[in-house]
Amino acid sequence: MKLIAIGDNVVDCYLDQDIYYPGGNCVNVAVNARRNGAEQVSYIGIFGNDEKADHIKYALKQEDIDFQYSRTVMGLSGQPRVTLENGDRIFVGGPKNTVQRMFKLQLIDDELEYTKGFDLCHVSCYSSMESELEKLSKIIEISYDFSGRKDMDYIRSIAPYIQYAFFSAAELSEAELAAFIKELKALPFGVFTLTRGSEPALFFENGVQYEQKLNPISIVDTMGAGDSLIAGFLVNYKNGDSMPSAIEKATLSAEKTCGMYGGFGYPKKM
Repeated sequence: MKLIAIGDNVVDCYLDQDIYYPGGNCVNVAVNARRNGAEQVSYIGIFGNDEKADHIKYALKQEDIDFQYSRTVMGLSGQPRVTLENGDRIFVGGPKNTVQRMFKLQLIDDELEYTKGFDLCHVSCYSSMESELEKLSKIIEISYDFSGRKDMDYIRSIAPYIQYAFFSAAELSEAELAAFIKELKALPFGVFTLTRGSEPALFFENGVQYEQKLNPISIVDTMGAGDSLIAGFLVNYKNGDSMPSAIEKATLSAEKTCGMYGGFGYPKKM
């Protein structure tokens, strides 16, 4: 399958290591889709003009990700600061005056025509792409990572444009989870997924529930594991795997990411 990711890029700054790593949901999904066997992967986003943006571009080139339609503007790259707590990365702020916050992607005809050559477009809630989803949905299937956003008004406003929806639901009680799932089942998603931290993720296909089977692993760093799960699932599911098989391969993808620092490696000294 061929995947294009459109949206966010950042560098994750590890305060305990004095090192930063390229990342951002859409970049992480793009790289991990390629590592999971996607035939072609491209990325469109907005880069700053600093050293951190240069490092993201370097990593994308190394991973054979085409970003020819991305913009480069004057300004700082997104650079969230993170610290380690029992193997989990905790975000502790970062500069607010970044290009991710100052600029917004608006896709032009040439980019839409280019996008038609892919099987799936991945976008995240960090990409400020809500206004572009309707036009994208007319030419390609869309995968969307809602992350921790559970505002049903927001979800309903863009659900008609999305085939594959991903949510982080680790903090929900069993009762809250059941209620949330009931609301999601009423929406037109073909597949939706809820990750639950250390608990098995739940996948729903046309209302039928599948539960992830977790394996005992040693965790180095959980950064980007959810993005890697998304990429592994999308590539294999779109390539024709059954739900159980695609979930199993997605789990293996996330496990590999948990075994390294950063979303997909490439450390650089701050």
